[in-house]
This record gives sequence, C-alpha cells and structure tokens, in this order.
Amino acid sequence: MPNLHNFTPLIAILLLFTCTTCTTTKTSKSSKNEWISLFNGKDIKDWTVKIHHHDVGDNYGNTFRVEDGLIKVRYDQYDAFNDRFGHLYFNKPFSYYHLVVEYRFWGKWREDAPSYIQMNSGVMFHSQDPHTMPKEQDWPISIEMQFLASLGDGQPRPTGNMCSPGTDIVYEGKIDPRHCIESKSKTYQPNEWVRAELIVLGDSLITHIINGDTVMQYSKPQIGGGVANRYDPKLKIDGKALKSGFIALQSEGQPIDFRKVEIRELKK
Repeated sequence: MPNLHNFTPLIAILLLFTCTTCTTTKTSKSSKNEWISLFNGKDIKDWTVKIHHHDVGDNYGNTFRVEDGLIKVRYDQYDAFNDRFGHLYFNKPFSYYHLVVEYRFWGKWREDAPSYIQMNSGVMFHSQDPHTMPKEQDWPISIEMQFLASLGDGQPRPTGNMCSPGTDIVYEGKIDPRHCIESKSKTYQPNEWVRAELIVLGDSLITHIINGDTVMQYSKPQIGGGVANRYDPKLKIDGKALKSGFIALQSEGQPIDFRKVEIRELKK
C-alpha cells in the first residue's frame, strides 16, 4: 500500500483545481441565461422608427409613443393613413435567442387602411437594417410573427402566424410559397393581453409559442418571395440564408399596446 502522506499536497492541488473549475463553469452558464428588457418602460431611445413614405427616424404622427409604461401604436395625429406601414426597430441585431413580447389590441382600426389590418399587427425578426430601406420601401425584408385577434364574427382567427415579406421558409419539409401560414393557436379577443414567444436558432429552427403553447415551427429562413416592394435590389439576394437580423414592432393601422419586450440570447 503506498504512503498517502506523500500524495497529500498533490491531492490538495487537484481538489482546488476541480472546485475552481466547477465554480467558473456555473458562473459562466448562469450569465448566458439572463433575460434583458429591450423596452425600459420609459422611452424608445434604443429604437429606430421607419415608416413607409418617410425617412428612417421620422416617427410620423407620433405613431410609436410611450405612455403609462407601455409602447403604444396610435394614429390619432394622422390626416390619412396613406399606406404608412411602420416598424419600430431595436438598435441591435440578434441571431440565436428567445424573445418574449406581450401585446394587446386596443381601439378601432383606421378605416382608410386596408381592411385586412383589423386586429392585425406583429413583430418582425431577422429583418434588414432600417437604415438600408429606401423611403418608399413598404415592408422590410424579414420574417414576421403575425398577431391577430377575433373580429367578433365567431370565426377562428389564430395568432402567432408566420408571414414572409421578401423571404421564404421551409415548412413541413419544403419551401412554402404562401405569404402567411396560420398557426395552431386558439382565437384571442381584442383588449386581451397575449404572451408571444419566439425561439430563433439562426438560420435553423424557429418556434412560435403563444401563452405557453407551441403553435408552429419551421426552418431555414432565407431571402426570396414577394410582397416587399421598392427595396434596394442589391440587398435582395434570393436564396441567401437569414442567420441574424433586427427585431421590430409593427404599425399597420390598428392600435396596439406592448408592455413587455424581453430577450435571452442563446448559445450557438
């Protein structure tokens, strides 16, 4: 049997190294799982507005405003809607992440906007930089998690759908030509707060979650398709994988409130 006394210093060093490694690993792991609030509840200084027919940074009619701790989308200062589809972009792109947005529809839509925008809004992601959008580009090249609510006619109207302005996705094993694909969510009422979550893994799998239920999945987001108009043609490289991009809240002519926008970056 060996003399354990001679091995005591070596054992102590190994134990010290092991404990230090365990502590470092645990700290590193927890720091990667932190939730960050993109909306501070006070202002939108960390965000950039781009509205159709207007230059980037022009928040026409005070469309996006902060009141009562909410980001509110309103049109009371508009003389006419005039297809002023707008987006409010957080000033940093993301690639692998878990996003949470809590929203509610509020009030009446502008009747001089297209009828499809009734109880209709959304969050864009993997979007192009708003500074690359010409003044007359209507929709950003992006993927949209579309938000809908009941029209009061008793018909199902799921939320958390997928729409694809200037993009394509692979759904159920193949590129799906539809601009919008319905999720499996239930129908929610106007003025009802809804928790929408996105889990985005670069240009791989994307998951939509509504009030805790997974309602759709798809993969391989890429540039392609139609709907977006008057973009810089140098940016629309069909087939190019969308691995990252900007996140934007939408204004389409229907008032909506956002009370929470949080993100947790995920490890690649």
